[in-house]
Amino acid sequence: MNWLNLPSDNHQKETPTRKLMITSLERFAELGNTSTGEIESERDFIRDALEVLRGTGEISNDAFLDAGTIQGGLSLMLNLINQGISNDEAQNQLNSLKIRANSLEDKYPGLDEKIESIRK
Repeated sequence: MNWLNLPSDNHQKETPTRKLMITSLERFAELGNTSTGEIESERDFIRDALEVLRGTGEISNDAFLDAGTIQGGLSLMLNLINQGISNDEAQNQLNSLKIRANSLEDKYPGLDEKIESIRK
């Protein structure tokens, strides 16, 4: 999966824009009790993908540990949603994770691409 989104119209200037480090976070349009199963599945996917990438040497132990904060953040968000936090607060938590994910992609370029390559 390419992490550059380039305009398809040849008449437009092609300015690359970065994609979110962990594409999984873009899957959640709405948060709430009905999304807990999806969040849990994505959390587990991230965990498993990071373990495979570390085990095969495709990412460093540091990248594994740093990216694990996204997995932990999703677990926290699940717990908060199950405790009944508002949709606004859940969205704030998700936005914080997205900011963290972007900083991880800066630190470990290509990490999102590697994670998404594991998706079946």
